[in-house]
Amino acid sequence: MYDQIISNKRKTILLVTLVASFVIALGWFLSWQYNNPAILFLAVIISFSQTLASYYYSDKMALMSTGARLAPYQDFLALHRLVENLAITAGVPKPKVYIIPNQGLNAFATGRDPEHASIAVTAGLLEKLTKPQLEGVISHELSHIKNYDIRVMTMVVILIGIISLASNFFLRWQFWGGGRERGEGGSGNQIIALLGFVFIILSPITAMLIQLAISRKREYLADASGALLTRYPEGLASALEVISKNARPISGVSSATAHLFIANPFTKQNVSSLFSTHPPIKDRIKKLREMV
Repeated sequence: MYDQIISNKRKTILLVTLVASFVIALGWFLSWQYNNPAILFLAVIISFSQTLASYYYSDKMALMSTGARLAPYQDFLALHRLVENLAITAGVPKPKVYIIPNQGLNAFATGRDPEHASIAVTAGLLEKLTKPQLEGVISHELSHIKNYDIRVMTMVVILIGIISLASNFFLRWQFWGGGRERGEGGSGNQIIALLGFVFIILSPITAMLIQLAISRKREYLADASGALLTRYPEGLASALEVISKNARPISGVSSATAHLFIANPFTKQNVSSLFSTHPPIKDRIKKLREMV
């Protein structure tokens, strides 16, 4: 468990470096193309400020996008007590608890560290699951918090968002006839310009593949850690079965935040395609039942 926490902290540093490197590389290319060094300086400022702001506020944006609202303690007493007890067992502070007003069955954890974490569950999840099943889901989310998965997940959201936004902005600029000073030069300049365009086009795809690789692996790890927390793997396994059979899309979710959820928030069936942010639910259930 400790090794996983260390690994996640290293991944956070790597993702921050990737975000900053991409924006600075884009700034360098634009400053080269338009022969304006000020663009590179602006890119460095944007890279730093955007990463810092997203690090502290991306959890709030994720909660806001789904319409999640704080769960009043007295109105959701059983849920709060369940979270409190499992948080004590996991050895983490009790996270804030949110309710998503949606009849789909899903949940996610977000935040930058265990001291600033939140768990959100849908209204449908509370209605459909039994207490052991709900314990399984909450323990899964608490495992993300304890293992610092939430910090890595936050940085993945930042990585996807910044790269997609910057790439889209650059391509639109070029389409509408942004400066072409360097591209009209010799063959050397044209090669550099071509490489720059390839970099811009492939970057969002690379970012998405990073998202998929991280999110799939961490789901298996959180399943195992959550099952160990409750000492009842069948609780989470049966919860995933119910979620799979009753799944429906969650409104307000973007592709950048889909990996935060315990199950794919877009589709009604198990997704096993190359571009799914989640491993197939049937495989997760199988692994959990092998722990019994």
